[in-house]
Amino acid sequence: MILEMDPKSTALVVIDLQKGIAAAGRPVGPHTAETVVKNAARLAEAFRKNRMPVFLVHVAASPADRLNVLSDDPGWRPTTPPPPDASDFVPEIGPKEGDLTITKKQWGAFYGTELELQLRRRGIRTIVLCGVSTNYGVESTARFAYEYGFQQIFAEDAMTSGTAEMHNAAINIAFKRIGRVRKTDEILEALHFGAAPS
Repeated sequence: MILEMDPKSTALVVIDLQKGIAAAGRPVGPHTAETVVKNAARLAEAFRKNRMPVFLVHVAASPADRLNVLSDDPGWRPTTPPPPDASDFVPEIGPKEGDLTITKKQWGAFYGTELELQLRRRGIRTIVLCGVSTNYGVESTARFAYEYGFQQIFAEDAMTSGTAEMHNAAINIAFKRIGRVRKTDEILEALHFGAAPS
């Protein structure tokens, strides 16, 4: 199916491409952090060129406001305080003039933030999602977006997770049910044909 987007009602939402996550040297798969950052940056530049909103989301949670639920698998927890620039976006992403930044305290980008409000005020009906981790930050955001009624396009090679298995589970089980999964080049091609010239 040919991908079509209305440039007047489509925004890019980039999840957690920040120094403490995307540049922290953790093992990821199936795509490297470098590939994800490169593809996300390509998308961001294309959206900016076509005067389409770019939302950069990062997490900045202190021990006081971090969720501490009882669970069978506590997952990765930092053993030392993060460096002062851990929540700064990686330089390839921005922010650049006109970008909107959203600070969250948990996996998803909607709960407790103004993301939905800012999307609605701009008449956004479709969001293109990318970032890390596929099955945590991106999927949590995507599930909220689905329930809020947004159309979604997932840039499969502009996101990654701790393992290829976790990434592929989110892509094939959740994302294909609540949106359209495409490669970065397919999204860029759709922007080329669908967006107004700059």
